[in-house]
Amino acid sequence: MSNLSVTFAGIDFKNPVTVASGTFGDGLLMNRIYDVSRLGGIFAKGTTYEPREGNAPQRMAETFGGMINAVGLQNKGVHHFIEEIYPKCRQIGTHLIMNVNGNDVSDYVKVAEMADELEHIPAIEVNISCPNVKHGGMLFGVNPAMASEVVREVRKVYHKPIIVKLTPNVTDITLVAKAVEDAGADAVSLVNTFLAMAVNVKTRKPVLSTVTGGLSGPCIKPIALRMVWQVFNAVQIPIVGLGGIRNAEDAIEFMLCGASLVQVGTYNFVDPLAPLKIIEGIDRYLEENKIEDVSSLIGALEV
Repeated sequence: MSNLSVTFAGIDFKNPVTVASGTFGDGLLMNRIYDVSRLGGIFAKGTTYEPREGNAPQRMAETFGGMINAVGLQNKGVHHFIEEIYPKCRQIGTHLIMNVNGNDVSDYVKVAEMADELEHIPAIEVNISCPNVKHGGMLFGVNPAMASEVVREVRKVYHKPIIVKLTPNVTDITLVAKAVEDAGADAVSLVNTFLAMAVNVKTRKPVLSTVTGGLSGPCIKPIALRMVWQVFNAVQIPIVGLGGIRNAEDAIEFMLCGASLVQVGTYNFVDPLAPLKIIEGIDRYLEENKIEDVSSLIGALEV
C-alpha cells in the first residue's frame, strides 16, 4: 500500500485529509456517525476569549455551487473549550487543532496563551480572515502589517506550530502570506470564504441579516486553487489548502498546486462521509498510478 502519512510543520498526520473549522464542530458529535480517528485531523470550530452569540438570523443562504454564511463565530468561549471540550479531545483519536479568533490583538494573545498549556492540542490555526464579524477577523487579514502584528504577538506566548488562516479578499494574497511567514508563522491555510451577498427579489431585501457573508463551496475552488499555487511559489512554509473540495480529485489538485494538507469544509453538509471517501480516493489514485508516497504530490504541478 502507498504511504498516506504527511509531516506538516513538524507534526505527523496519518493522511492529508482534515476538516475545516466551523463545518465539523470538535469531532465529538460526528464520532457517533463514523470513526473520526480515520481523518488526518480536525480543525475545531472557532474559539474566542469571550462567548459569542453570533449574528441574528437569517445567517445562511444557499447559492449555486455553494453557500453564503454569516454565523459570526458563535461559540461558548475559550474557558468552555478548555473545561468541556479539551478533556474529551483524546477520544477522537486524531489531531484536534484549535481555531483562534479575536476582536483585537490582545484577544488573540489571551486565547493563544491559554491554548499553549493544552498538551494534546498540537497546533493552533489563527483566523485573521473571517468576513462575518463586525470586529477583528478580516480586518487583520487584508492588511499585511496588521496580520504581522497578530502573528508576532501570538508567537511570543505560543510555542507550538502556528497556522495562519488567510482571507482571499485581497488583491495579492502572497503579500499577506509572506508577511505572516516573516512574523513567525509555521504554516498558512487558504482560503477562507469570499465576501458575498444574496438578495430576496420578493422583499427587495438582503437574505442575510448582515447583508454580506462568506461564500464557500465548489463554486470557489478554481480561485482557491490559483491562490494556493501563488502562495506555494512565494513562501517556504507549508500550506493547508481548502475551498470547494468535494472529492479525491479536488484534494489532489490542491496538493499538486502546493498544499501539504487539505480541509473539507462546506461539503461536509452535503455528504458527511465525504472526507472518508476522499481518503479512500487518494489511496486508489496512488495505487493506480504506482505512487509510493502521497507527499510526492505536493507542489508537483508541471507548469
